[in-house]
Amino acid sequence: MKIFCVGENYAEHAKELGNKIPTEPVIFMKSPTAYVPNNSDVPYPSFSQNFHYEMEIVLKINKTGTQIQEADAGTYYSEITAGIDFTARDLQFTLREKGLPWEICKGFDKSALIGDVIERPQDIGVIDFYLLKNGEKVQSGNTRDLIFSFDKIISYISRFFTLEKDDVIFTGTPVGVGPVQKGDHLEGFVNDKKLLDCKII
Repeated sequence: MKIFCVGENYAEHAKELGNKIPTEPVIFMKSPTAYVPNNSDVPYPSFSQNFHYEMEIVLKINKTGTQIQEADAGTYYSEITAGIDFTARDLQFTLREKGLPWEICKGFDKSALIGDVIERPQDIGVIDFYLLKNGEKVQSGNTRDLIFSFDKIISYISRFFTLEKDDVIFTGTPVGVGPVQKGDHLEGFVNDKKLLDCKII
């Protein structure tokens, strides 16, 4: 399983981090050991003092493809879920200032929580999703606000990487990212259906 991620795919999130709105998808990857299944504990990393959640819609690829045309991209996934792209924000800011790669702030062990999959909704353009932290809604979004559509993302990634069955794509986080502490309880919902649950330890 390869874990692809799209950065800054919601305009308001790009603004909250002080970044320019991208003109092409911003793609990065997480290591296979970043994967965390649903209902698992997520350890607070020892190398960070500013550990953030970023909840996203995640696509699950259902067949192999490369150089996929945008018009055909919708046939490459039939299931979606919620995911959290955990980020060592302090390391990210330092790396960004130096113009260095992001692997150690984004792709570290247990940084990609992936929820239970559901069948792709009929209208993928208006998917509501939100995150609760200790029972309080801290982040919410809707796919109507995506800068780059799911089909655009799939087509773009496949220009550079072969997509294979069971690969996943984190499609970007909306505004509202924030820190977590040990003991925090996170719950993610898509169209009011709970798909992920974890505790920070």
